[in-house]
Amino acid sequence: MEKVTLTINGLEVSVPSNYTVLEAAKEAGIDIPTLCYLKEINEVGACRVCLVEVEGARSLQASCVLPVRDGMVVKTNTKKVRDAVKTTVELILANHNRECLTCFRNRNCELQTLSEELGIKEVSFNGEKRVGTVDDISHSIVRDSSKCILCGRCVNTCKKVQNIGILDFTNRGFTTEVAPAFNKSMDEAPCIYCGQCINVCPVAALREKSDIERVWDAIEDPKTHVLVQTAPAVRAALGEEFGLPIGTRVTGKMVAALRRLGFDKVFDTNFGADLTIMEEGHELLDRIQNGEKLPMITSCSPGWQITSSNDGCSA
Repeated sequence: MEKVTLTINGLEVSVPSNYTVLEAAKEAGIDIPTLCYLKEINEVGACRVCLVEVEGARSLQASCVLPVRDGMVVKTNTKKVRDAVKTTVELILANHNRECLTCFRNRNCELQTLSEELGIKEVSFNGEKRVGTVDDISHSIVRDSSKCILCGRCVNTCKKVQNIGILDFTNRGFTTEVAPAFNKSMDEAPCIYCGQCINVCPVAALREKSDIERVWDAIEDPKTHVLVQTAPAVRAALGEEFGLPIGTRVTGKMVAALRRLGFDKVFDTNFGADLTIMEEGHELLDRIQNGEKLPMITSCSPGWQITSSNDGCSA
């Protein structure tokens, strides 16, 4: 691949000619903020947060869709850029549900982090806000349009990664909303609840439905025998949340903690996971031999459920 040389913030950078300015900046260790950008999935320049100043250009450019060219001179942190990005984020916040303290993504929100980095203390734009919709009918996903910033990351992930496309931009102008077609609920749409849309959402417009209170109710019910069954990956991934080295096995600590929470029995999903791996391995080989290119959707780990027996006990 042919390379080009450009200058970013006074630093010469040589990158392949098919790079964007955003990719070139990352290659040089220069941070350019983004909200809507997802590499090879959502490269649309919609949020206008990744603006840069290019020598000779009449206006600021969205770096995520701006191709590099030889001799280009780019500045990412001029007053003009800072003011424009700050105004853009303030406009997003003006139409956003800013109840951050009670938000599911508080302290883990890309919009909140960006606002803090830009030093936004108050929003100077006041006016009408879109009427929010909270769709919590489905068993797995809650959609809150009052949090949505219309970045399109969930839309294109659903289309390009999962090849389903149940989410899209509905309505027009000020009333634009990301939702299933015909104002249907996520429960009514052909959603497979893979959770990819939640994973890429930068805010809390999409989130997992929590059953924590129902679990507590079951634990505290003396007539209910409550079992917990963990997926094999949990005992390794859990330690990372508590600052342990990646891959540290915390099986004993996890089981002890679950018993102290009140679960009557703790089981591991080893056998079920092994069966799933063997079954899906055979399916994958069959698909390869048949020349199929359809994606595989896999899961051996449902949420939690209660099944009642005749003696009133549940598992």
